[in-house]
Amino acid sequence: MAVLKATDFSSYPAVGVKATVEGTVVEVGGPYLLDQHDRDELPVADQWRDQGAIILHILAENRVIGALRLADEIRPESREAVDALHAAGAQVVMITGDAQAVADTVAAELGIDRVFAGVRPEDKAAKVAELQSEGKKVAMVGDGVNDAPALAQADVGIAIGAGTDVAIGSAGVILASSDPRSVLSVIELSRASYRKMKQNLWWAAGYNLAAVPLAAGVLAPSDSCCR
Repeated sequence: MAVLKATDFSSYPAVGVKATVEGTVVEVGGPYLLDQHDRDELPVADQWRDQGAIILHILAENRVIGALRLADEIRPESREAVDALHAAGAQVVMITGDAQAVADTVAAELGIDRVFAGVRPEDKAAKVAELQSEGKKVAMVGDGVNDAPALAQADVGIAIGAGTDVAIGSAGVILASSDPRSVLSVIELSRASYRKMKQNLWWAAGYNLAAVPLAAGVLAPSDSCCR
């Protein structure tokens, strides 16, 4: 089967992609794409959604002609990372543009505490600010252009080293690998550094308490004892 040539390709964050195939404008995307064209999902979408699948619809000249069912493969190290973060006393929150059912399925499997689903790229920073308004210190992990505002908004922005330059430029910490368990090493290093800072402050305070009076001559012999 020959693959037809596509031209005039363009992509739209959180919406989908568009191209011209043999004179027909074809678009593939999620719920926001359907909203833009005021179109309904295919009936099979409800069944796929219940299975936690990501659903994309195909439109040709604004008509729905098909759908795609996608599923995220959860990496084993992701489970280990979430478990380790919980053991360290951290709450894990997922902010995603995926549908609620998909996000809930992934969250249930990984043990994620809170989920913000169906979030547009420009709204991710607002979700981080919402968590901060609850009095939480937020460390945001991301790798894409869409994550850059949220990385800048967070108390600590952590970019995946293999991510985009924009994300890396917006973060305060850059991971050398894409292994999510690396996030825990950042937390452990930060806490160890903080403990060492406090130890140094106590040592400095104790030294000054003892050394300053000595330097001022507290133990120096008085004039009366020398007459």
